[in-house]
Amino acid sequence: MRKFEKLYIDGEWVAPVGSDKTIEVLEASSENVIASIPEGTKADVDRAVRAAHAAFAGWSQRSVEERAGYLAKISEGLGKRSDEIAETISREVGMPIGLSKMIQAGLPTANFGTYAQLVRQFPFEEQVGSSTVVREPIGVVGCITPWNYPLHQIAAKMAPALAAGCTIVLKPSEVAPINAFILAEICHEAGLPKGVFNLVTGFGPVVGEALAAHPLVDMVSFTGSTRAGRRVSELAAQTIKRVA
Repeated sequence: MRKFEKLYIDGEWVAPVGSDKTIEVLEASSENVIASIPEGTKADVDRAVRAAHAAFAGWSQRSVEERAGYLAKISEGLGKRSDEIAETISREVGMPIGLSKMIQAGLPTANFGTYAQLVRQFPFEEQVGSSTVVREPIGVVGCITPWNYPLHQIAAKMAPALAAGCTIVLKPSEVAPINAFILAEICHEAGLPKGVFNLVTGFGPVVGEALAAHPLVDMVSFTGSTRAGRRVSELAAQTIKRVA
């Protein structure tokens, strides 16, 4: 059994704040415990959001080519660990290993690689008639992702946000979170600047709600149930966030 005792915040693996509780991760096929992760708190979310907020100015001002380079490095890192990722997600969600290699490991790798190319072609500034249209990153993006396509849904939110110049706080599903820790390791090895990507694990009513309500989060990207989505929208509306 793997024990993940720390969260990834501001470019470092740090102990959770105010709680030593953990969440057990079960293998889909056997229901045996295969890992444990930190049960994050509102204080952990605050620390992660503040790190992302502080990192935004520097990250958003980096050149498109620099940001594309980091996305390419993450794609390469995912590719190198594709077998491990496929096996991990197969155990987490129960998908047969052959499909997991193609879908659960293959798609996220492709997503990061694709956005490394797309961002180089994206018109951040263009003339429309007599007007100049400038597209700017929104800021800190809170990503709340589901269990069934765990790494793919992270990549589908994170890759375009990083490409645009946004910083990230990720709350993955507590049902299938191990792949998110692998991604954090890859981001660290890729040299992603401190605070650009942050990982806080925990339950939706605590970590997810704290992320949706935090005043320094500029946008929430959520995939999940209608009930949870309604709650995210309610909390985000209090600070007039964008919600996807």
